[in-house]
Amino acid sequence: MNRHTLTRRGFLQATAGAIGAAAFVNGRSAVAAETPIPTRPLGKSGVEVSILGLGGHHIGRIRDDNESIALTRRAIDGGVTFLDNAWEYHNGRSEELMGRALQDGYRKKAFLMTKHHGRDKKTAMAHLEDSLRRLRTDVIDLWQFHEIVYDPDPEMIFAPDGGIEAAEAAKKQGKVRFIGYTGHRDPLLHLKMLAYGYPWDAVQMPLNVFDAQYKSFEKHVVPILVRRGIGVIAMKTLGSGHLLQSGLVTPEEGLRYVWSLPVSTIVSGMENTRLLEANMALARAFDPMNEAERVALLEKTRQAAESGRFEPFKTAPNYDGPISRRMHGIR
Repeated sequence: MNRHTLTRRGFLQATAGAIGAAAFVNGRSAVAAETPIPTRPLGKSGVEVSILGLGGHHIGRIRDDNESIALTRRAIDGGVTFLDNAWEYHNGRSEELMGRALQDGYRKKAFLMTKHHGRDKKTAMAHLEDSLRRLRTDVIDLWQFHEIVYDPDPEMIFAPDGGIEAAEAAKKQGKVRFIGYTGHRDPLLHLKMLAYGYPWDAVQMPLNVFDAQYKSFEKHVVPILVRRGIGVIAMKTLGSGHLLQSGLVTPEEGLRYVWSLPVSTIVSGMENTRLLEANMALARAFDPMNEAERVALLEKTRQAAESGRFEPFKTAPNYDGPISRRMHGIR
């Protein structure tokens, strides 16, 4: 079992208890269940999405298919409209489970995003057809280039017959509505992608209180996205659990900090009902941090954050997916 899996599991164990204790009183949600989860615009797409998104990787780790499907539907019923997934997650199992969950009228209630590793047009189109089949849908709302984490990635995508041509073709065919990309390694790679001038609809990146001090996406990428009207999708808001290990940030503080940024949504890995209900309760109760709170939290975490050791996904290749590593000859 790799380090990435262990880290995610540790994160879930820590947050399930810590968030659950704060969000529930005598077993009941501290916020009325009928209170809507807030929504925000996804850039200038004209679409509103819930500020809490369901991570696709984690639903594929649930051993019982019916439990995974029920969790996805509970999220949608609870007001989580943004669904995350990827072609590679659990060799397609995550997409297949989500596709089953979106039957019986659930598809029309959700904004469906998935990601792919097609750096060239042919591979990207093949991944698209796989995803459409597994997700049991005719159209994917947001289709993203996954894991822009290696230097050659932007050039590969924008080369002749590169993946960007697949994105344009997919939109013309009506199989995809919006286009984006993701990356957790280095804000400079995001800047390279943005420098091509492509009209991205959304970009997904790590955003958390520690990010502000080390290889910061918040400082170097988010302002450009806001100026260009590109939707900001946050991930790793608790640093894959490492922020909690620092002992300096609570789950509530971590999520509240990121929700106070100009993000459209936070993608959260939730593989049990207790964590889902707790996160939905926090989303419903969200109150933006004021500047004094923000400054105090940044100062409290500054020294620990500057080393980068609590954000190892920005430096260690074992946090990259296996497809990305093989593509670039890294084992």
